Amino acid sequence: MLMQSKIEIERKENTDLDETLSRRCRVLVHNDDITPYDFVIVVLVRFFKLPPHDAELVTWTAHYSGVAQVVVLPVNEAQRRVGQAHFAASLEGYPLTFSIEPE
Repeated sequence: MLMQSKIEIERKENTDLDETLSRRCRVLVHNDDITPYDFVIVVLVRFFKLPPHDAELVTWTAHYSGVAQVVVLPVNEAQRRVGQAHFAASLEGYPLTFSIEPE
C-alpha cells in the first residue's frame, strides 16, 4: 500500500510540473514617452529573438496603441526574458515595461 501511494504522489508531482512548464503566456510591451524607439527594437531582437522587421512592427504598434504583443512563450521562459529585458533597460535608465498574461 505504501509503495502504491508513493507512485501516485510521484505521478501527481510530475503531472503538475508538466502543466507548469507547458502553460503558455503572452508577453506584452508597453509604450512610454522616455525609452527610445531604436532601443526597444534592439531589446526585442536581442532578448525575444524577433527578426528586425517584426521588432519594428511590434514597436510601432506599441507606440501607437499603447501596448503590443511580443511573443507567446512558456511561462518560465517568458519570465526569464522579461527579466533580462527589464534589467537591460534599467542599466540604460529607461522605464521600458513588459508584462505577462495567460494565453
